[in-house]
Amino acid sequence: MRKILGCIKRAQQNFNMISDGDVIGVGVSGGKDSLTLLHALNLYRNFAPVSYSLKAITVDMGFESFDLESIRRFCADEQVELIVESTRMGEVIFNERREKNPCSFCSRMRRGILNKICDREAVTKLALGHHGDDMLESFFMSIIFESRINTFLPVTTYDRSDVIQIRPLIYACEKDIEAAAENSHIPSICNPCPASGNTERQKAKNLVDEIENRYPGSRVHMINALCRSTF
Repeated sequence: MRKILGCIKRAQQNFNMISDGDVIGVGVSGGKDSLTLLHALNLYRNFAPVSYSLKAITVDMGFESFDLESIRRFCADEQVELIVESTRMGEVIFNERREKNPCSFCSRMRRGILNKICDREAVTKLALGHHGDDMLESFFMSIIFESRINTFLPVTTYDRSDVIQIRPLIYACEKDIEAAAENSHIPSICNPCPASGNTERQKAKNLVDEIENRYPGSRVHMINALCRSTF
């Protein structure tokens, strides 16, 4: 966990993500990334240069197999308030609309719901569990499928919302998050989404792995390069 905390400290120093008095809502899906982020931000409060509070926010998409109780127990152990928003997103996306690109549509819907919750709950910053590998995957997907150089930013402000999105794990690699989660006994809840593991993002993930295998150390160099760039 020390390495993850170092990544959060670096992100705070470089992007001033967290301000004194912030109420940070952590988007918790139940996966290792979001739960590790919640745990790490909880620990970071002990030595952070600013004072902030935490709330966990979960959007329940309505899948029957979603293990919400494990998230409740984890947040109780962390002594962090959990806000759960129940939705019919899963049914709408896969049964009613039959989306050909469910991930993109789901992302937009979730972002809108999370922003509304933040406004309602007086949350000033929304922390997402996206890490450096996610940023690289989005970068390659943008080039390959959209003919443009783009990826998400460490800090994002939307015109239609007062909520600022932050990604404190932007300097962290997925393998380091996995190791931290295992060492800290952080649970990882199975993703019930039917599209899980069979997406263009998974192919982009495989591409990043191939580049790293051919040029060891390139993953970290690429993450650092994107963090220094503006799009």
